Amino acid sequence: MKLGMVTYNMGKDMDLPTLLDFCQKTGMEGVELRSTHKHGVEIDNTPEQRAKVKAMFADSPVELAQYGTACEFDSPDPDKLKQNIDEAYAFCRLAADIGAPGIKVRPNHLHDSIPHEQTIEQIGKALRQVGTFGEGIGVEIRVECHGHGTSDPKVMRAIMDAADHKNVYANWNSNPGDMDENGSIDWSFALLKDKIRHCHITDIGVYQYPWQDLFNKFKAINYQGYCCAEIQYNPEPERFMKYYRTLYDLYTGNYRWPRG
Repeated sequence: MKLGMVTYNMGKDMDLPTLLDFCQKTGMEGVELRSTHKHGVEIDNTPEQRAKVKAMFADSPVELAQYGTACEFDSPDPDKLKQNIDEAYAFCRLAADIGAPGIKVRPNHLHDSIPHEQTIEQIGKALRQVGTFGEGIGVEIRVECHGHGTSDPKVMRAIMDAADHKNVYANWNSNPGDMDENGSIDWSFALLKDKIRHCHITDIGVYQYPWQDLFNKFKAINYQGYCCAEIQYNPEPERFMKYYRTLYDLYTGNYRWPRG
């Protein structure tokens, strides 16, 4: 398991050199870049700009954990659906060019006016198309457990089954809905553990989620991907993220002094 950060919201106003320096100073091993943020890594980047981004990561100890998109495949509008699929293809090409191992996509909504099974099947079919495209250029498709109705682990499992593709994975999102009435995530983790390729964690310093249990479960399945902090901006970002690193190390049994 490795610790990284999502540039939403922490890091959204940093250019790429500043972001990489910040991650290195605070012990973040990797970073999930996000579209529309100040680092300016976008699908309209030129080949020269893409090569520069890849070189900057190659020269840094900080890894590019994945690229975060807002592509979603639940719209009942066929034109909008096609637009999102085509955009996901473009982000796959960007990821391949800059050295990202995967892109994050998401379902966003189950529509009350449409049978939920129909929307799930549509999302799965779209993911299969994007997964096949990504596989051809070495880019994984990681589906964030996100959205109205679609963040439900049972629905996410149904989406994974509908996609039925070896290059389509789950992005665990540490949602309150993962827990049962007793605060346990046993049931939800069991549904998706074979598909988890990336994870978002929030404020691990707050009693709002069974963080210790989550990290223990990851260890039990020999999870070797990233846990990326997706948290609100703090007015003392460097100091805050150093505390975050220490907490993560304590949770995962990796606290060492001096840190090597």
